Amino acid sequence: MQNSFKLSRVDWVDTAKGICIVFVVMMHCVLGVEAAAGETGWMHAIVAFAAPFRMPDFFLISGLFLANVITRDWKLYLDRKVVHFAYFYALWMTIQFAIKAPVFAGDMGWAGALQFYLISFVQPFGTLWFIYMLPIFFVICKIAHDRGVPWQLMLAVGAALQIAPIHTGWLLVDEFASRFVYFYAGYIFAPKIFELAEWARERISLSLALLGLWGVANGTLVYLGWAALPVVSLALGAAGAGAIILTSALIVKAGHMDFLRRFGENSIVIYLAFFFPMGVARIVLLKLGVLDTGTVSLLVTVIAVISPMILYWMIRKTGFGGFLFRRPQRAYLGGTFGRKQAPQAAE
Repeated sequence: MQNSFKLSRVDWVDTAKGICIVFVVMMHCVLGVEAAAGETGWMHAIVAFAAPFRMPDFFLISGLFLANVITRDWKLYLDRKVVHFAYFYALWMTIQFAIKAPVFAGDMGWAGALQFYLISFVQPFGTLWFIYMLPIFFVICKIAHDRGVPWQLMLAVGAALQIAPIHTGWLLVDEFASRFVYFYAGYIFAPKIFELAEWARERISLSLALLGLWGVANGTLVYLGWAALPVVSLALGAAGAGAIILTSALIVKAGHMDFLRRFGENSIVIYLAFFFPMGVARIVLLKLGVLDTGTVSLLVTVIAVISPMILYWMIRKTGFGGFLFRRPQRAYLGGTFGRKQAPQAAE
């Protein structure tokens, strides 16, 4: 089932990534505002509704094009799927740490802050854990492919890990157990997922009805507090990923909300840089004290999503700061720069 297909940007895939990155940023913004305000706002319900499918869909989409590159030689594969993300993780982890260093030093002293920085190379830092996990998933899939491990076994193990109550407190272990099955499913079932998107485009009324049923079921299970239960969580993650695929296909079919596609095209830009405008907007809006917590959360989300796009536009116009979002030649493995490559999964 590991068919490959033509490499190009796909409108509904970018739209789905756009939806996911908005939900990811929203979660951080809303919870941050609520923690600072000491109360929940009306946007908390939206974040709770999205929780079962927000990250599962992001990982599933990240695995969609893996079949096209998994047979490449190890050097090129490691450059595109490991070094690529390691560069951005190290760079932006250092940027985030530098901004927050005075706070860390105040809490644990400069020696403790330095130790925390070094530990962040093995224990993902803050919001950046997603791009830390992706290279691990890519390497494991490549090893399994090269050694001929049956995809059914890999999928079964991934599902078992997701269902098992694994809570070690070590982010790499816990998130791997919780998310790998979705990434691997995106890789294995990519042809079927693309067929589902085409199916939705041709059956708009039925797709809308299915989305309505899913919305009621997802919302009900979240409201009852059952969404995180074993098996239920796995089912909701898979169903939610399917719902985002249907939604994205319908949005593209309708020809509206093209901004979501643009967000998806630049999801890594938003993901890397949203933390700073989020923090500034939260502080300023809460100090003004003229808006309710939910509205502040909404405005902070909008600012946090759009600001990185503006920054990226300025970098492209001025040519200054490109290293922030584009890997320089010196950060490639020797002999891999300029070799033909596919679009990166998280770009």
